[in-house]
Amino acid sequence: MDEIEDRVLGGLLGVHAGDSLGATHEFQGWDTIVVGQAPGWRQRDIVGGGAFRWDPGAATDDTDLTLAVLDAYLAPGGFELRRAADNMLAWRRAGPKDIGGATARGLDRYAASGDPRRAGAGPGAAGNGSLMRCLPTALARADRATRAQESAEISAVTHDDPLCVAACVAYNEVAAALVVGAPPADAVGVGRDAAGLAVDAATARAVVDAIDEGRGLPLAAAADQGGNPFGRSGYVLHSLSLAVAAVLDPRDVEEVLIDVVHLGGDTDTNGAIAGGLLGTRDGAAAIPARWVDLLEHRDVLRAAAPVLVARRGA
Repeated sequence: MDEIEDRVLGGLLGVHAGDSLGATHEFQGWDTIVVGQAPGWRQRDIVGGGAFRWDPGAATDDTDLTLAVLDAYLAPGGFELRRAADNMLAWRRAGPKDIGGATARGLDRYAASGDPRRAGAGPGAAGNGSLMRCLPTALARADRATRAQESAEISAVTHDDPLCVAACVAYNEVAAALVVGAPPADAVGVGRDAAGLAVDAATARAVVDAIDEGRGLPLAAAADQGGNPFGRSGYVLHSLSLAVAAVLDPRDVEEVLIDVVHLGGDTDTNGAIAGGLLGTRDGAAAIPARWVDLLEHRDVLRAAAPVLVARRGA
């Protein structure tokens, strides 16, 4: 496996690992997670449970919808936005355990219109539900303009608020730079510079500010001393800030991702978003084998990585 394929696979496994690790504490605050535990305690293993009683390693909506987007890039005929939207709608109709409100509204509008460009939950629905699933575009597309366009369009199927669109574009530019070996600080700079693609200046400024907030966030200290600085928010820019803080943290994937989850809040989604960047940064081998061995879709992701690499730029 070459370095690019290793980072592509690392990104995919990182999303799933962060999702499954975080599923245990979804909706819990830091104080609830640590109650009764010794100082410095961390949940270090994927154990399942949580609000939806997940099996250890089960995929929640974060990984499921990432797979829906991924499948559209694996199709023999090449990527089509409609295929990604159809995959997401089929998942919605199958009755998932958990689905975000904006995702449900956006997919219902897609079902009514039949047009993935006339869907979306509308302005003001600025949750993290498209950021959690956007990574396959960064891994599949070597061309920046194509990557930005598809990142924006896939977000807008459910999350067409400009903040969500811009966050997905910026995040995928960070990930794309990591794929080709850029140092994390340089990759974050690339994403910061890309925040203004296809959005207005005020939205771009908000995304840049969120990236800068992540640059200054001491993740380990927050996990030790009081938890998520954003509370239990599922706001897209809060999740972006945490992902930036995670990828800039020099510790290994395991330690950083454990701290992201330990903060509390929207733990599965924050874990998935941060895990995608961490896995892309450090590669598949950096994700603990004891985690990977439990992941529900590990074999699907392993098979997908070489296909994505072969199609980069197509």
